[in-house]
Amino acid sequence: MFDNLSDRLEGAFKTLKGEGKLTEINIAQSVKEIRRALVAADVNYQIAKDFTNRVKDKALGQENILKSIKPGELMVKIVMDELTELMGGQTAGINIKGDPGVVLVAGLQGSGKTTFSGKLAHFLITQRKKKPLLVACDVYRPAAINQLGVIAEQVKAGFYKEPENKNPVEIALSGIAFAKENGYDVVIVDTAGRLSIDEAMMKEISAIKNAISPNETLFVVDAMTGQDAVNTAKAFNEVINYDGVVLTKMDGDTRGGAALSVKYTVGKPIKFVSMGEKMDTLDIFHPDRMAQRILGMGDIISLVEKAQSQFDEEEAKRLEKKIRKNKFDFNDFLSQIGQIRKMGDLKSLIKMIPGMGKMMKNIDIDNSAFDKIESIIFSMTPLERSNPELINTSRKKRIARGSGKSMEEINRFIKDFEQMRKMMHKFTKMEGGPGGMGGGAGRRIKRRRKSKFRR
Repeated sequence: MFDNLSDRLEGAFKTLKGEGKLTEINIAQSVKEIRRALVAADVNYQIAKDFTNRVKDKALGQENILKSIKPGELMVKIVMDELTELMGGQTAGINIKGDPGVVLVAGLQGSGKTTFSGKLAHFLITQRKKKPLLVACDVYRPAAINQLGVIAEQVKAGFYKEPENKNPVEIALSGIAFAKENGYDVVIVDTAGRLSIDEAMMKEISAIKNAISPNETLFVVDAMTGQDAVNTAKAFNEVINYDGVVLTKMDGDTRGGAALSVKYTVGKPIKFVSMGEKMDTLDIFHPDRMAQRILGMGDIISLVEKAQSQFDEEEAKRLEKKIRKNKFDFNDFLSQIGQIRKMGDLKSLIKMIPGMGKMMKNIDIDNSAFDKIESIIFSMTPLERSNPELINTSRKKRIARGSGKSMEEINRFIKDFEQMRKMMHKFTKMEGGPGGMGGGAGRRIKRRRKSKFRR
């Protein structure tokens, strides 16, 4: 997502390359290209025009100050600030309170409501240590109840259904009562959708909201529908006055217009963004971080947070001891690969590193890159995995047969592993261990972010 917009914005900033300072003429040229880039990203023309007018006014205000900053860098800073404001300014998060807290999930059919409900349950279990109950109130789509049940089992959440009851208001109220009786502290009510907005749908979702008085009402929209998603969000808000928006399918072929326009149009924040079908691919929406990604700056903070979410302190201490003694083995390597896999799509992670998104744009990278490594390690005996130094030529031949790889590939892998192990051992001696290194790196990242445009 946003790849095309990022490329076009980069082109807009290039109009300032070689310029000694911002002038009314070069500002106008750059702003014109920015407006075109936004419209091409499916942003409403009036929104794009208002946005670029603000950018222009700010740039003209900087015309004769901060002469030590290059015009292109200054324009990037102005656009980043305005993009952040356009998408909401502050991180909204989710408000869970009450006993139990109640979350109402609404949206059109096909927007990803049911999958999001499961992802939200997983998020609350893993990130907030909550005990959620998923309540099936979609009484129209035949597979909806079964789908939610499967998801609930997958994420280890509670599940409530009444297959014979066709009254969603009664089901929702009964689900909340069931949660109180059985110790669930959050109720997530998955409602029915339609292929398009209709009067019956609006009356039903309004009746459910009035009956259960949720402390969070979230509207789920498919980001791939672009400006149509914004129009739908506006129509729903007029009826149920929801608290926030969830953008799904953000990993699809979407131009980004919904993410850029919905806050401006509806006045409600984007609270979550969702990618893919896996239950751990739900992220809190941070407008400033998204603006950085759009402008090709990466998103180191989100990358660090993803790593920390998979971080096991005891495991890290155990690994540090092994690395210091140069005893890091193939079992440890497998464990680290598993943690990286849990963090999400590999290409998405790489794009969070500043500058890497552009470099890796046309390179096909996915998590199957680890499959080759795993097949080699799984072809080893437990003794070999724990003692890499035991692997001689005859053992390599057996591993090659078992993994379907050539001897050349096996030799290269083991050589690379040994080099990596030596470097890790050397690094821990120099830096004082992975724990100390991580803390220092985190602090350096924060200092760099604060001073990026300060001269």
